[in-house]
Amino acid sequence: MFIQTETTPNPATLKFLPGQEVMSHGTANFVDLAAAERSPLATRIFGVEGVTGVFFGSDFITVTKGAVDWNDIKPAVLGSIMDHFTSGDPIVLASAESSDDAEDDDGVVMQIKELLETRVRPAVAQDGGDIIFHGFEDGIVHLEMHGACAGCPSSTMTLKHGIENMLRHYIPEVMEVRQI
Repeated sequence: MFIQTETTPNPATLKFLPGQEVMSHGTANFVDLAAAERSPLATRIFGVEGVTGVFFGSDFITVTKGAVDWNDIKPAVLGSIMDHFTSGDPIVLASAESSDDAEDDDGVVMQIKELLETRVRPAVAQDGGDIIFHGFEDGIVHLEMHGACAGCPSSTMTLKHGIENMLRHYIPEVMEVRQI
């Protein structure tokens, strides 16, 4: 198995590409070892000293580190990922997989979700992250950044100058975008 790596705009996060599907649908974000309990793969990666976050996308894994050097932990993270994929264990335990809420969205919320899904998420995924819609109230869209995007130095610019401007252009009801 050959696992490629890519840098991300966030210097504390590295993107790992195992060359096969990681999540068949949705994404998964693990901010600590306790959250990783529902994922054998995330638990293995958190076993590497210095790892502070793990995120799964469709075909990639982003790993965030603390105050350690990538040269010191990258081989161990690669080993953890390789060991997991050769073990045959599930990525996320079946009972813990998240499902999308089938809520009754009004037209504006449906437009926001459609733009996020078709224009924003693919671009953010290329950088090793994801963006999750959390609501729309009083003209304000609430979003949460995951993976490489969480804590990235350019995430505020992405939200304000990229996503907010695009949503305001297409949906006049949107006045502001805020990160939660």
